[in-house]
Amino acid sequence: MARAASTKLAARGEPWLWLIGGALALGIAMILGFLALIVINGAAAFWPRPIELVTLVEGRSFAGEPARVEAGRRLYRVGNFDLYGDDFRWIRDADIARIERPSDLLLIERLEWGVFIGRVVSPASSAGDLASAHAAARKRLAAIRALEQGGLGRVNREMEEARLALRKIELASGKESAAHRAAQAEHDRRLGAARAEYDRLAAAIARLKAEDAKDGVVLADSAGREKKVPLSTLVRFHAPNAIGLGGKLAVYAARWWEFLSEEPREANTEGGVLPAIFGTVAMTLILAVIVAPFGVITALYLREYAKQGRLVSVVRVSVNNLAGVPSIVYGVFGLGFFAYLVGAGIDALFFPERLPNPTFGTGGILWSSLTLALLTVPVVIVATEEALAAVPRSMREGSLACGASKWQTIRFVVLPRALPGIMTGLILAMARGAGEVAPLMLVGVVKLAPDLPIDGVFPYLHLERSFMHLGFHVFDVGFQSRNAEAGKPMVFVTVLLLMSLIAALNAVAIIARNRLRRRFAGGQF
Repeated sequence: MARAASTKLAARGEPWLWLIGGALALGIAMILGFLALIVINGAAAFWPRPIELVTLVEGRSFAGEPARVEAGRRLYRVGNFDLYGDDFRWIRDADIARIERPSDLLLIERLEWGVFIGRVVSPASSAGDLASAHAAARKRLAAIRALEQGGLGRVNREMEEARLALRKIELASGKESAAHRAAQAEHDRRLGAARAEYDRLAAAIARLKAEDAKDGVVLADSAGREKKVPLSTLVRFHAPNAIGLGGKLAVYAARWWEFLSEEPREANTEGGVLPAIFGTVAMTLILAVIVAPFGVITALYLREYAKQGRLVSVVRVSVNNLAGVPSIVYGVFGLGFFAYLVGAGIDALFFPERLPNPTFGTGGILWSSLTLALLTVPVVIVATEEALAAVPRSMREGSLACGASKWQTIRFVVLPRALPGIMTGLILAMARGAGEVAPLMLVGVVKLAPDLPIDGVFPYLHLERSFMHLGFHVFDVGFQSRNAEAGKPMVFVTVLLLMSLIAALNAVAIIARNRLRRRFAGGQF
């Protein structure tokens, strides 16, 4: 009787249903757990932590932020790398005599050498006066950087343009020609004016740096060891043990704003990721613009025009197999074909005066986007074919019966109905392309590229430039930084930002897809 009931239950498939349902629930729980881990650690990365003054049994003491507690020991972020030679310190519980939280200890974030934990010894001024002096020093540092990056950068571009113009005439006419002599005179004139402007800007920068060197501050750690630094190199400072919830929220918001709007510093473990955000978004949008027409046109030909047979079947199998090729293989192909072959040809035809320094003959955001377009185009092709196949045959026949041509039928009947499915393929392609890292390491992404591909210099959009990417930033901070513990918070917060960015890009595409779906489901044309 029991065997018959068991056989009947198995025949109905209920055990397999339970197994599939359980596996699905386990998978969803794992995904939610992973997302919760990223969100919790990423959102808490910038929250101010208290500073503890730890006195050891032997009599020595140090101050630091508690980072992690394990069985029998504690990890503290002691900072002061220029004094200690390390950012973190493990302490056994048995070696601790007492732990205090003094209200006068400051956490000082600096442009170099990481954070400093201690006190301000000199100048002996009030907190308000120190804050005002710090604001003035930061403005002076911003002026120095504006002169260096804006003024000197412009002069250097002018000098390089003059050299390239002379080199171009030399290649076209030779050194002995009248055109070259005239170009040489113009080059000397432009170079003389540029050097005079360079000297003027350099003198102004030297004056500001001299003022900046005088406006210094003496810091001391909890043991009294002193360090003098320019006031302008301090990013921000606060007393974590003395500020309330409002002060902590202000520090938290300031750190997030810096993260989203500034350049990286300290080997990418501190500062912001604005260049990486811009590079990721720009590469993903260029990828979408490239992959959509190629994928849709290929799918249209295979589904609507190609004669179904063995050759088309082989092409479909090949497209499906391309989706399983390791991404690093695409990176090698992109480097060899796009950079070394196509890019070198462009340099030889249009930028011979720049050689042997490559312009397009090396990695850049354009070649990275094309490489990832090749990687993701099978996804768009398959999704588009399925969307085209889902359009009822009766609609095609009705359109043809009304006198429309094949192309008119495809354009006005088939494609509009298939657009939601095509958008689905594009969403999947964008999600995969935005998260890929291995191919980018070969065809354009770099550790630090503060110059954005878009600026005010003609032609304004510089697709030949290398760029930063959030995915590579995670790899670099997590595995290439000098201190894994120092980079761990930045890893979590960058992953959180990358996930949010991909979700935002996909949300825009999903909204557009759903609107198209509702439009054609309601019969509106």
